[in-house]
Amino acid sequence: MQYLINGKQMVVDSYGAGAALLLVHGLGGTANSWFPVVAAFAGSRRVIVPDLPGAGRSGPNPDVSIDSLVNDLLGLLDALDIPCAQVVGHSMGTVICQHLAARAPHRVLDLVLLGPLAEPPAAARPALRARAEAALNQGLEGIADTVCERGLAATTRARQPVVTGFVRELIVRQSPAGYAAHCLALAAAVKADPTLIQCRTLLLAGHEDTTSPPASVVELAASLPRATHIELADCGHWTALEQPAAVVAAMQAFYAE
Repeated sequence: MQYLINGKQMVVDSYGAGAALLLVHGLGGTANSWFPVVAAFAGSRRVIVPDLPGAGRSGPNPDVSIDSLVNDLLGLLDALDIPCAQVVGHSMGTVICQHLAARAPHRVLDLVLLGPLAEPPAAARPALRARAEAALNQGLEGIADTVCERGLAATTRARQPVVTGFVRELIVRQSPAGYAAHCLALAAAVKADPTLIQCRTLLLAGHEDTTSPPASVVELAASLPRATHIELADCGHWTALEQPAAVVAAMQAFYAE
């Protein structure tokens, strides 16, 4: 369904009924990135899955930033009359979710962060800006191939070719301008104040994740007041697609506590 949020068109999928579960995709992702999680939780929750402005089916967002995306998620919750939600993010989505929880703690019941990062490391920022330029000037095919090569675990590439193809399809079907804008938003991102994130938080990290290496996830978990972390074997950065059963089992155990 389409919504006009803060003057921008946002396409949002919704499944099930009950307490709200908001899923926030990362750079290159869309609502379709979350299908394993949707399938597991739509029977017990109202699962809200947006394409962020500038990504997937949603309209363009040339002035996108982490702050603007937080504003858009708050606007979406308002439009759907959802006072608070359990919130799950992947990759860049984890940065957005941390800022959401820090700015509006009364709207976030708990956090699950997949492939999490507080902010890009210094070395990654110029690479993200270069990727934005490449998207605009050369298209997304080469970027998609690089993401699959570096972002997926070796086991995934060898044994799950459908996942590799799906990740590639997610990226090549993005708007080059939208993808570039999201690259620049992530390149400029700064970490949320972890002391303001008081909700329970679960961090899930792939053992072979080079974007969110396990050591950095341990460091992030230690900075958050109420965080635990789990490392997943044979998993790169596309956590819910590479290890869906392990991700769902960890989320179910976390919610049952």
